[in-house]
Amino acid sequence: MNVVTKTIELGDGRTITIETGKLAKQADGSVVVRMGNTMLLATVCAAADAVPGTDFMPLSVDYKEKYAAAGRFPGGFTRREGRSSDSEILVSRLVDRALRPLFPDDFHAETFVNVMLISADGIDMPDALAGLAASAALAVSDVPFNGPISEVRVARVNGQFLVNPTFDQLENADIDVMVAATIDNIMMVEGEMDEVSELDLLEAMKVAHEAIKVHCKVQLELMEAVGKTVKRTYCHEVNDEDLRKDVHDKTFAKAYELAKSGNTDKHARVAAFEAVKEEYIAALDPEVAAEKGALISRYYHDVEKEAMRRAILDEGMRLDGRKTTEIRPIWSEVDYLPGAHGSAVFTRGETQSLTTVTLGTKMDEKLIDEALVQGKDRFLLHYNFPPFSTGEARASRGIGRREIGHGNLALRALKRMIPEDYPYVVRVVSDILESNGSSSMATVCAGTLALMDAGVAIKKPVSGIAMGLISENKGKNFAVLSDILGDEDHLGDMDFKVTGTKDGITATQMDIKVDGLSFEILEKALMQAHEGRMHILGKIAETIEEPREDLKPNAPRIVVMTIPKDLIGAVIGPGGKIIQGIQAETGANVAIEEVGNIGRVEIAATNKASLDAAIARVKGITAIPEVGEVYTSKVKSIMPYGCFVEFLPGKEGLLHISEISWTRLETVEAAGLKEGDTIEVKLLDVDPKSGKFKLSHKVLVPRPHDQEKK
Repeated sequence: MNVVTKTIELGDGRTITIETGKLAKQADGSVVVRMGNTMLLATVCAAADAVPGTDFMPLSVDYKEKYAAAGRFPGGFTRREGRSSDSEILVSRLVDRALRPLFPDDFHAETFVNVMLISADGIDMPDALAGLAASAALAVSDVPFNGPISEVRVARVNGQFLVNPTFDQLENADIDVMVAATIDNIMMVEGEMDEVSELDLLEAMKVAHEAIKVHCKVQLELMEAVGKTVKRTYCHEVNDEDLRKDVHDKTFAKAYELAKSGNTDKHARVAAFEAVKEEYIAALDPEVAAEKGALISRYYHDVEKEAMRRAILDEGMRLDGRKTTEIRPIWSEVDYLPGAHGSAVFTRGETQSLTTVTLGTKMDEKLIDEALVQGKDRFLLHYNFPPFSTGEARASRGIGRREIGHGNLALRALKRMIPEDYPYVVRVVSDILESNGSSSMATVCAGTLALMDAGVAIKKPVSGIAMGLISENKGKNFAVLSDILGDEDHLGDMDFKVTGTKDGITATQMDIKVDGLSFEILEKALMQAHEGRMHILGKIAETIEEPREDLKPNAPRIVVMTIPKDLIGAVIGPGGKIIQGIQAETGANVAIEEVGNIGRVEIAATNKASLDAAIARVKGITAIPEVGEVYTSKVKSIMPYGCFVEFLPGKEGLLHISEISWTRLETVEAAGLKEGDTIEVKLLDVDPKSGKFKLSHKVLVPRPHDQEKK
C-alpha cells in the first residue's frame, strides 16, 4: 500500500492533511482530507469514453454527510440517510460551479465526484473543505482537469478576517463568504454579509485567494508524488474544420447584424438567429445537412457567441439595444393577491416574479435535523421555476438543485433584514412567471415588496442585480454588463449577482467562466452593481416606501409572553389538558417552550376576542396570588364547613362558611350558593407554612348594622 500524505499549514496552529492511497483505491482518484477530527473522503470516477452525441460536460457532484460521522442516528422510520438535504445540495453546487469550467471543452465523458463527511467533531466546518477534497481527488486521478482549485470560507469577526473559521466563530461574523479559485484566478464566490461595502467584499476575496494559492501548490506536489501529472488521452469530438469555416463565413455577418439590431423580444430574437442557421442548412445538399446537422448547430452556436461578444466589445451594442450600464424597464405592484398575507409582482424586462408572504406561528417552524446542525428555521424562502416561464412545453417535475440554490441566495439576501425576536414565522414564496435574466434577483426585489406589503417591519428594503462580463485577451479588453439577459449569461464570461440595501451588500454569488479575471474588473463590476441596485431601490420605493403599519385582516395576530420557568407545567397541565382546553375554548393557538430560565408563550389568533381570551387564561394561570386583591371565583365544591372556590386558574382555596356572610349561616346552601356559581372573594392571607389561602366574601359587602346606622 503506497500511501502519500501532504500537509497544509494554516498559520494559526491548525493543519490540513491530504492523504491518498489508503481508501477507495478502485476509484480513478480518491483522497481523505482531514482538519482536526473532521474528515472527508472524496472520490472521482470518469467513464472510459463519452456517450455518442454528447456535446457537453456530464459532470455530477454529490456531497453527503454521514450521521455516524458525528455519532448520531438519522431520523425517520428507516433510520438511514435518505435524499440529500438542502444544505448538502448547496455544498454540492458550490463544488460543481468551481470544477465545471475547468474541464477541457472537448471532454465529454460522464464524470462523478463524490465527497462524504466521514468524521466530524462539531468544531471545524466540513463544507469549507469539500472543494479542496474534490480537487485533490481529481489531482491524483488521470481525469483531464485544468486545476487544481480549492475553496475556503472567509469570515470577518470583530474586524479580523478568518480563513475556515469554526462553527462558534462564524456566529459573530458580519461577512461569511465561500471563495473558490485556481492558483491564478477567482472562480466562484458565494456568501452573505451584514451590509458591508464593496471594498470589504473585495478584501475578503483577496484573503481567500492567498490561502487558496497555498492549497493549490500542495495539490501540485501531491500530483507529482503519485505520478499523475500526465492525464489520459481521449477523443470525444470529431470536428470538420472546413465545415466550421464555411458556417462562419456564410452566417457571421448576418448574425452580427442581428446582435446589433436591439430586438427587445426574446422569442423573436431567438427565432431570427435560428432563421440564419436554417437558411444555411437549406442551401446544403439534404444528405449533407442530415449527416452534419449536429456539427452545424455546434458551429453556429459559436458564431452566435462571437457575434454577440463582438457587438458589445466593438460597438457597445447589447442584444436588446441597451447600453452596458442600462437596466431594463421595471414595474411592480403590491397587494395583488387578496388572500395572501402579503404579495407582490416584480417585473424587470422579460423577468417576472409573483411572490407571496405567509405569516405563521411557532407551529410552522421548519425543523432542522442534519448530521451536524439541529435547530429550527423561522424565516423560509422558496423559489419555483416552472417550465412555462421560458416558454418550454414540458411538465414540471418538482424542484431541482437550481431552485434550491437560487432560493438560498435570495433567502441570504433578505434574512438579516427581519427584526430580531420577530414573533412570526415568515415564509416567502417566489413563483417565476417569466425569465430572461436573473430571476433570483427578481425574487429578492419581489420578496422585499411582499414583506413590506405584509406589514413585516423589515429594517431596510433590499434589491439585487446580476452583472455580466464580456472579455478577451485575458481581460485586457472587457465590458461589464448591468442586468444581464439569459443569453449574456450563457454566452458571457461572468454571472455576478449582488444584493443589498442602501447601506451595503447583504449577499452575493459569482461564477466565472474565463481565466484572467483581475480584481480591477471585479471592483468595476461591484461599483457598477452598486449604481444598479440604487436605481432598483428607487423603483421599489415608488411602489411602496416602507412596511405597512398593520397586518392584513386575515393574518394571525401573535402575542408573546414570558412566564416563570416553574409555571410552564401549570400552563400545559397533565397530559396537555389545560393548554388544549385553552385552545378549544378560545379558538387561539398556544405554544410554549423553555428558553433559558423563562417560559416563552406564543399566542396566535385571527381575531382580537380569541386572542384576548387566551391571554387572560394564561395570565390567570401564571398570576401570583396577591394578598388584598379581589378575584372573581368559581364554586368548585360544597362542604359542611364552607365551599372550595377557584379564584385563579389552577388555584383553589377554602371560603369558610364564616367568611361568606356577616349573618351566621347554618349551611352554605343557606347563602344560595351551589357548584358552578361565581362569587367575588378577597385574599386575606397566605399561610407561609402550608401555602393555604384565606379567602373572604363578607368583607366585600357592608355589615348589616352599618346599613342600619345609615
